[in-house]
Amino acid sequence: MMIQRRSRTLAVACVLAAATLAAAGCAKSETSSNAGGDSSQGAQEAKTPDSSSGAGCKLETYGAPKLDLKDAVVGFSQSEKEANPFRIAETQSIKDEAAKIGVKKLLTTNAQSQLSKQISDIQDMLAQGAQFLIVAPLNSDGLEPALKAAAAKKVPVLTIDRKVNSTACKDYVAFLGSDFVEQGKRAADAMIKVTGGKGKVAILLGASGNNVTTDRTKGFVDQVKAEAPGLEIVAQQTGEFARDKGQQVMEQLIQSKPDITAVYAENDEMGLGAVTALKAAGKKPGKDVKIVSVDGTRNAVQALVNGEYNAVIESNPRFGPLAFATAQKFYAGEAIPENVIITDRAYDEANAEESLGGAY
Repeated sequence: MMIQRRSRTLAVACVLAAATLAAAGCAKSETSSNAGGDSSQGAQEAKTPDSSSGAGCKLETYGAPKLDLKDAVVGFSQSEKEANPFRIAETQSIKDEAAKIGVKKLLTTNAQSQLSKQISDIQDMLAQGAQFLIVAPLNSDGLEPALKAAAAKKVPVLTIDRKVNSTACKDYVAFLGSDFVEQGKRAADAMIKVTGGKGKVAILLGASGNNVTTDRTKGFVDQVKAEAPGLEIVAQQTGEFARDKGQQVMEQLIQSKPDITAVYAENDEMGLGAVTALKAAGKKPGKDVKIVSVDGTRNAVQALVNGEYNAVIESNPRFGPLAFATAQKFYAGEAIPENVIITDRAYDEANAEESLGGAY
């Protein structure tokens, strides 16, 4: 399990991205929830400042040269192949915002879920003259060679989506992403609501080696233990954040644990795989077996509308506006906190249909 210093966050930027991914408006929130009925696409907010959050990371402290992004070469390293809606939306958001603000040149790479390739991708972008890097890490550990290569060239690195086990304002500027423990907790609350706090639940775990899986599991398990002792967690198996793997695991669980009444999937793709497996087994997903997952993809929200799902906690992939706004503030001399936590909304049967247009 990755351990990071978790400071309460200083609001760096807030960007509301509409369907066109245009930035509009600004807001602050004390919590990481952005409930339900808002159908605007990609709402991103930074949490309210806290006096205990410290000075944050400044350009002069990091030791990087001043830079105008309109004259810069920016690199984006995507970790996983764009075979699921989250990664597709994430990459497109970076591209769209780079074009919008007029970045001179954007280099993009995809590590295809291979750590060694992500390291070489980042090193290659540095060789091509990248002056600022946005990285969606594959794992929390292992990127040290790439981070050291960037540091040697005084190239700032902004991490999104997953944290790295490195030192903020030395190895990277800051982390932008969701509160994954809170996501797990909110998923547990949704599961308790739809099950009445009773039954047997299986967890489809995400990929190992990153804080997303660890934190989403912790949030869910701890909340169920605290609030619903009658909801028994009877299985935890990894589906690797993939639909086909989620389906395979669910098929096995239907055989080995036929009395399962609920499934918590740590992303929508695995949850949708579970839906397929349950249907093939003659069970009614959403009714015979309750399903709650995390992400907020259009397919999962549509499953909610169709009655085959019970709740979805969003994990917002549209980092482009927030990432570039943070970079601009960094180069303007403002202090950037170690963690910039954005808000995620939630979907349930009450708001799914009206909110479908805001899903990705």
